[in-house]
Amino acid sequence: MGKGGTLSDSVIKKIILSYSYVAIWIFLSFTVIVYNKYILDKKLYNWPYPITLTMIHMSFCSTLAILLIKVFKLVEPVSMSRETYLRSVVPIGALYSLSLWLSNSAYIYLSVSFIQMLKALMPVAVYSIGVLLKKESFKSDTMTNMLSISLGVAIAAYGEARFDVFGVFLQLGAVAFEATRLVLIQILLTSKGINLNPITSLYYVAPCCLAFLFIPWIYVEFPVLRDTSSFRFDYVIFGTNSLCAFALNLAVFLLVGKTSALTMNVAGVVKDWLLIAFSWSVIKDTVTPVNLFGYGVAFLGVAYYNHAKLKGLKAKEAQKKVQQGDEEGGRLLEVRKGGDGDGKKNESAN
Repeated sequence: MGKGGTLSDSVIKKIILSYSYVAIWIFLSFTVIVYNKYILDKKLYNWPYPITLTMIHMSFCSTLAILLIKVFKLVEPVSMSRETYLRSVVPIGALYSLSLWLSNSAYIYLSVSFIQMLKALMPVAVYSIGVLLKKESFKSDTMTNMLSISLGVAIAAYGEARFDVFGVFLQLGAVAFEATRLVLIQILLTSKGINLNPITSLYYVAPCCLAFLFIPWIYVEFPVLRDTSSFRFDYVIFGTNSLCAFALNLAVFLLVGKTSALTMNVAGVVKDWLLIAFSWSVIKDTVTPVNLFGYGVAFLGVAYYNHAKLKGLKAKEAQKKVQQGDEEGGRLLEVRKGGDGDGKKNESAN
């Protein structure tokens, strides 16, 4: 704060930059979701091949990542042994490929608004899997919060006008695989001190995803595409769509790196409400009052969860500061004792 209680230029600049990062991430995330829906929906672009679309994304992203690291050398690769790659990156890549495949498939059967409501279950899945893998400790109040989020999503599902069992199954599977991937990143990579930025992450993970997706693609979508003589690859549509997906990865890193993961979670809630409004007003999807009430309940549960996490992080930081202060105080005391001992020795020698 400067004179008269006004904010300094540096603080104003920091606030403007933070809001800019949030706005860029919301815009790109919004664009990718709506663009994928447009391509895959049978009533719009009518290209219902989610595995192929995901493989196009992964091919584009891995090619760009390889060029940026190997050719232009703009990013340094992470030192990683073959054993670490096979034991850590490969399982994460497999889960990521399944998550992307199922989530893209859900756009064929469900509305954008309902998919966003189902995604509110992500904290529930992450916490539950974290408890199962002993990464999180079981707490009754947290589990009660998780149940409230689940209840809200269940109410939203009950009020969904375009409910499709198979579509819901696909989206819930995508949430489960993505939650497992996030927990395994903490266990297999972060715990070993390996932190991947978006470029290095795509460099290592995208080719792995491509390999895993190739297996179901050969049996599920390739025969259909081969027999569809009317299909023509639209470089403008798929090129811009893939570029948006790549830019979104960079935006995630920018937002989390310059602000925090919690900021992204809060921004995600804003993005979800915008998508629901867009789905209702532009795409003309039916959004019922029961939908909104259920998602409102889930939204409150997610907001409380984020608030609890923020309090926990602040408590840990405060505890670290106290421990550091105690350690410094202990070292100073030892130095003083050492000095007193030397003084006494000198006195006895005299």
